[in-house]
Amino acid sequence: INRYLGSNYIVEATVGHVKNLPKTKLGIDIENGFEPHFLNIRGKGEIINKIRKLAAKSGKIFIATDPDREGEAIAQDIYDIINDKSEAHIYRVLFNEITKKSVKEAMKNPQEIDSKLVVSQRARRVMDRIIGYKISPLLWRAVLEASGNSLSAGRVQSVALRLICEREVEIEKFISTEFWTITADFNDKKKNLLNAKLVEIKGKQIKLQPKPEMSKDEWAEFNKSSIALNTESVVDEIVNDINANNNFSISDISKKNLKRNPSPPFITSSLQAEASRKLGFRPRKTMQVAQSLYEGIKLGKEGFVGMITYMRTDSTRLNEDSVASARQYISNNYGPDYIPAKVRSFKKSSKNVQDAHEAIRPTDIMHSPEKVKQFLTQDQYKLYDLIWKRMVASQMSSAIVELTSVSITNNIHLFKTTGTVIIFDGFKKVYEESKDEINGQDEDKDKILPKNLGSGDKLSLEELKKIQSFTKPPPRFTESTLIKELESNGIGRPSTYASIMGTIQDRNYIKFTEKKLVPTELGIKVNSVLIEHFPNILNVNFTAKMEDELDLIANGSIKYNRVLNDFYKPFSEALKRVEDKIEKVLCEKCGSEMEMKIGRFGKYLACTNYPECSNIISLKGLSNTKTEPDYTGEICPDCGGKTIYRSSRYGKFIGCENYPKCNFTQAVTTGIKCPKCGDGDIISRRSKKGKYFYGCSNYPKCDYVTWKLPDKKNAEEGEKE
Repeated sequence: INRYLGSNYIVEATVGHVKNLPKTKLGIDIENGFEPHFLNIRGKGEIINKIRKLAAKSGKIFIATDPDREGEAIAQDIYDIINDKSEAHIYRVLFNEITKKSVKEAMKNPQEIDSKLVVSQRARRVMDRIIGYKISPLLWRAVLEASGNSLSAGRVQSVALRLICEREVEIEKFISTEFWTITADFNDKKKNLLNAKLVEIKGKQIKLQPKPEMSKDEWAEFNKSSIALNTESVVDEIVNDINANNNFSISDISKKNLKRNPSPPFITSSLQAEASRKLGFRPRKTMQVAQSLYEGIKLGKEGFVGMITYMRTDSTRLNEDSVASARQYISNNYGPDYIPAKVRSFKKSSKNVQDAHEAIRPTDIMHSPEKVKQFLTQDQYKLYDLIWKRMVASQMSSAIVELTSVSITNNIHLFKTTGTVIIFDGFKKVYEESKDEINGQDEDKDKILPKNLGSGDKLSLEELKKIQSFTKPPPRFTESTLIKELESNGIGRPSTYASIMGTIQDRNYIKFTEKKLVPTELGIKVNSVLIEHFPNILNVNFTAKMEDELDLIANGSIKYNRVLNDFYKPFSEALKRVEDKIEKVLCEKCGSEMEMKIGRFGKYLACTNYPECSNIISLKGLSNTKTEPDYTGEICPDCGGKTIYRSSRYGKFIGCENYPKCNFTQAVTTGIKCPKCGDGDIISRRSKKGKYFYGCSNYPKCDYVTWKLPDKKNAEEGEKE
């Protein structure tokens, strides 16, 4: 930014928030209109003093914090700090991207701080503080064996935990139902194989039995129009009947062309979800890498360039210049057929879209991933490649797919099969969105059918196959599907999804098993306490309603006090009921009630009879909650036990869960071959001074080491490092 603006400007960073609510007390005057009491954050004094001194000798001051609710609050805090120390004009500027054009235009068009957005942030912060501060001590008392340092409740995190726990209950209660599928291999006159599935018998459709157990009346209603293949004896009877009547022919062929449209450019939630599916990135990592791309990368002689627009957004909108550039690029590189006649625009992802700034896109479409790859780290390249391709594809023509449906019958049994052929690849030439697992089942793959099939063609039955299956429970949430669930329910905002995922993991409320979110014993217990005592506060509908009201504050439709009153009245009533129910912790010295407090060194219990009794108990080290081992999913070759990830002073390694009875160990490999010897694998190691580096697994035969992980495709570059 300083390079774009020149030597007449001084650019200084706030390094995040400079003010916060106090750590050791509530910091909110509930009786006086929920007035928050913000303090300078410990450790930010030097930055604050520097900004004050610079402001005092400056003619104009421009506050350019992030263009979102949190950024606006930081802007207000900076304004409050410097306003009485400077006579300069103070302006607010918004950068949606860190490029020369964007920065220059923003500086030419300064704005005022959006006070409504600031009040919205204050309301969110106050609401979250009240919930966390008031519920967490009660939670600790209800779940005594857990450490007070790791236990907490939150307006959004508790709803996320609730969704995960409720899904686990669904899975545990699920009763699997047996069902069978009958498929047939047919040959046409040219001996082309055609595989089809039995879908009807005498006009009755093959359907899954609705319930594991049904009443006689329910069965009678079901049997009027449907048949359930729920036992092998029923299936064998049908198979015998088909073999006895195997005079099959094609009764119908229908073809139609379908348009498949591209996905919109990324918003925060869709970027996190897609990066999780395609790259294996956790939401927190996705945002860290995106932040580095937004802030700027040195592109050789070009210097530092912001690579993407602001990454916390819920809008799919693109500006006209970026769309025009994308359409020109598509025309030049893929041809005019790949440009739609009309510029593509996309519906809002939800009714709560702020639309303050654009979707996540590359700042310059000419910076193609391959062109800038040499300047990016592996992670930066992977994420930038995803963002760039998604944006380009979003402005390309639809793909045209021909769908062919073939019906095969012997006048009793009806088999069907479908196949697709891509007539025009359109946007698929550049990018196609990956899909989440649906209801525990993978989607069918597209099939290509034999050519020149005709209605009335005779077919010979080659083989019948009967396949036994069982219905599957709903799948556990992945991080991407949980984010989608929260977003669809209007819970959380673009800036919060990564922190929600991080918090419930850091608290040991959930664990990851095969990339799925599974509640721990502690998480289940915490959730049950919250549901028992706060069923109407920490639920999806109430939390979504509060999010809506925060948005109404931001657009000026509702006042701060009304929103906080709407929240606090039912909350305080629930809180009082809970305080009377949960067993109090009593002082072992005088018998008075102990209460949880927060000091410089963490949470502790203090006697309420102070100063007569000064008994305190540190909550550190009180936990006897065991953390689930980090299983690899593999079996120990020595004893047959499970292998787990472990750590030593030399880095991470794989060991047996039965240690010390079993001493099996194995290095954690990166999947990259050594560029020096070509035989060993590159593994992560740690020096005696605690620094991580990479080395060859064939050490000491091969002494290759590097500080930077070599690229899989260009491993020879690692040797130069």
